[in-house]
Amino acid sequence: MLRWTCCLCTVGQVVHTLPEGRPVVGITSLAGEIYLLRTKERDEVEVYDVISYRLQRCLTVPDAKGFADMTSCEHYHCVYISDPHIECIHRVDVQGAATRWPVNDEPTGLSVNAAHSLLVACHEVRMIKEFSSHGNLLRELTLPGDATHPWHGIQVTTGEFIVCHGHGDDALTRVCMISADGRHIVHSHGGQRGSDTGQYRGPFHLAVDNNEFVFVADINNRRVTLLSPTLHYVRQVVSSDKLKWCPCRLYLDVQRRRLYVADNEAKWTSGRVVVFSV
Repeated sequence: MLRWTCCLCTVGQVVHTLPEGRPVVGITSLAGEIYLLRTKERDEVEVYDVISYRLQRCLTVPDAKGFADMTSCEHYHCVYISDPHIECIHRVDVQGAATRWPVNDEPTGLSVNAAHSLLVACHEVRMIKEFSSHGNLLRELTLPGDATHPWHGIQVTTGEFIVCHGHGDDALTRVCMISADGRHIVHSHGGQRGSDTGQYRGPFHLAVDNNEFVFVADINNRRVTLLSPTLHYVRQVVSSDKLKWCPCRLYLDVQRRRLYVADNEAKWTSGRVVVFSV
């Protein structure tokens, strides 16, 4: 029997909590700093030192109307922010210079692949779009028919995509591994909505470690679940008693063994980030 080894599979222990404030819709790191995105009109991006967790500065995203997610690219020294209200991506470099480009569909979750391209989950059209760092559309990947309403997608080293999907009245709410061409579901975890270990009530955001174990933010079950590279259940990494509200975004710092969980109030009036040792 094939057995996978995961160095990040212990139950998470809280090591720090970043300040409570407006809801947090994105968390990532870049050049040794933590970038935190909140729903406000100015100073939306808060930048913290990765060691001391002290606030260093704030950045404002010009002409933004709303936010859904944020990710970073060390290769191009920038962060990307999805704006579903005007269907665009904002690109902000480490000095704060910002540009944007259209997605032409409502963007949700973001990730960067090994080729340094940006992957954009488009929730309403069952699609992942791949863009260059400056907004050139490289390809559009339409997901299989039962993978409806994708929230977030990450491409792993084998070329497949890990995607979390489903909401509302969808028949299935789960995490899937989808073939590199987007045509087939290779593995999946979840199914009908529920609270058992094999079920979700809103798999909303993902993180993948260097061994391709998958962390899943299950927003309405108020937990973070760990899956194997073939999407078998391993354990619950963050339980509801470690959270004040609901986990809606994840960022995994593999080098420092830290899992950052955006913990937001259900009515989206307040939020914070809880840092776990994993």
